[in-house]
Amino acid sequence: MILITGATGHIGNVLVRKLLARGEKVRALILPGEDCTSLNDLELERIEGDVLDLPSLRRAFRGTRLIYHLAGIISIMPGKNPIVQRVNVQGTRNVIRAAYEAGVQRLVYTSSIHALFKSPHGTTIDENTPFDPEYTLGAYDQSKAEASLLVMDAACLGMDTVIVCPTGVIGPYDFRGSEMGNLILDAMQSKPQFCVDGAYDFVDVRDVAEGMILACEKGHRGESYILSGERLEVAGLMTIVQKVSGIRNRLIKIPMALARFAALFSPLYYQISKSKPRFTSYALATVTSNSNISNVKAKRELGYKPRPLSVSITDTVQWFQEYQRMLALKGN
Repeated sequence: MILITGATGHIGNVLVRKLLARGEKVRALILPGEDCTSLNDLELERIEGDVLDLPSLRRAFRGTRLIYHLAGIISIMPGKNPIVQRVNVQGTRNVIRAAYEAGVQRLVYTSSIHALFKSPHGTTIDENTPFDPEYTLGAYDQSKAEASLLVMDAACLGMDTVIVCPTGVIGPYDFRGSEMGNLILDAMQSKPQFCVDGAYDFVDVRDVAEGMILACEKGHRGESYILSGERLEVAGLMTIVQKVSGIRNRLIKIPMALARFAALFSPLYYQISKSKPRFTSYALATVTSNSNISNVKAKRELGYKPRPLSVSITDTVQWFQEYQRMLALKGN
């Protein structure tokens, strides 16, 4: 039995699909009252639990041989966030403890490229780049770095753990609308589009899920593997989205200075509108940061093979279009 925390999320539900296609028995840890739309019609076992509730993890982990730990809270807002810290760090600590007590064969932890030290331009980010909970852009980065160090400590103490670090994830089966998914959805609308000069490394969610399985099967204990894809400018990504969707909108580039000024008001905007702003200090820092990211180790040791990003964007747009049509039919 393979257990997945965070199975209803974007990466999680794609991982479930890949494991089921391989004939594996999968158990998903589900938060009480959680929206499980992404797992509809999938043949898997569901068990309620919470990474902050250790007894529930002990019950869920009984009889499992492998655990993929994906549960966490993503935040691109600046400043501290106690909830993000608790779920991502204490939750991971609980998962490690419960997995050890259950005698799990291997724990695969999904960290993030943002948990690594912010290397300057002109350098290559690879697995020699350390996890850094000090110099971070926000609560999310810090929490993922701290959690990753916990997983590494567990390996040093004899537990079989492996870490994967995806870059910016895009792809189909994005039921909840991830950060990148919402950007793509917005670019599919018939209206002027705003963006800034900047680029980042984006990777297909299906390749991330496959990389996680490869890390579980072939990864070395205590090692981390970067699951990156291809570097692309934000404007280039939006242009491909428009081409695939058949929509031609004016693409307006906002000067970075103006975008950074607008980002100062993003926390207030979020509090009032309860919707995530396009320009946040975190997002702007990300697309202007060093995104020379190497996946050589994952390719060499795991056989990781990410697909071209143009294919990923095309498939994502087409999936969103089909999903929207399905929702419209259900609404009627």
